Amino acid sequence: MRTQTLSEKTHFGFEHVAPEEKARRVRGVFESVAGKYDLMNDLMSAGLHRAWKRFTVETSGVRAGARVLDVAGGTADLARLFADRVGSTGSVVLTDINGAMLAAGRDRLLNEGRIMPTVQCNAEALPFPARHFDCVCIGFGLRNVTNKDAALAEMRRVLRPGGVALILEFSRVWPALQPAYDWYSFNILPRLGKAVAGDEASYRYLAESIRVHPDQPTLKAMMEQAGFERVDWFNLAAGVVALHRGRVF
Repeated sequence: MRTQTLSEKTHFGFEHVAPEEKARRVRGVFESVAGKYDLMNDLMSAGLHRAWKRFTVETSGVRAGARVLDVAGGTADLARLFADRVGSTGSVVLTDINGAMLAAGRDRLLNEGRIMPTVQCNAEALPFPARHFDCVCIGFGLRNVTNKDAALAEMRRVLRPGGVALILEFSRVWPALQPAYDWYSFNILPRLGKAVAGDEASYRYLAESIRVHPDQPTLKAMMEQAGFERVDWFNLAAGVVALHRGRVF
């Protein structure tokens, strides 16, 4: 598998920057928006993100007693849903590279009386043993990862045989809807970010990052290259979002 070197460039939105520069700037984005992240998600998607996350958990096939790793889990939407599914005999670990986002998720869990391990870590170097989890999920986080191939390889490494990986992410909308989607993304989203979160630039980055993220077939091929088998995907909201699923045998 080809890995990225520090001398190479990567995307930060439409810009080409050094990998360490992307990591720094992505950290700044999420430190800025952490306090309004959940509210903005509701406003941007008209609440649809909640249905997409429920669909992800239902599609996982996870049962009571399973071990689940939520990568880049932020404010714990998916972690909470998985916790309900695995029950008291299972376990869910919430992780995020960003301390502000992880703190928001941890506080939300504590406010609900939930006890869940929370670990600040990089998706490209997960601090967990190989073949440990039954399910690994990353929701709306992969496009922010500097080296996606490394993150996919790590997800593959920590999965047990029979395990499933789930990637919920913005993707390529149906072509007929592209003009309207572009207008919304580059006109409404930044203004909404400025009005609600006081941060127009971060939501412009969001719109740009979606356009440079791999489309559905490309991400499938990347997952297969990382060692996942029987990879498929589900288009949600006409391809605005896609759920990719891969298995380990």
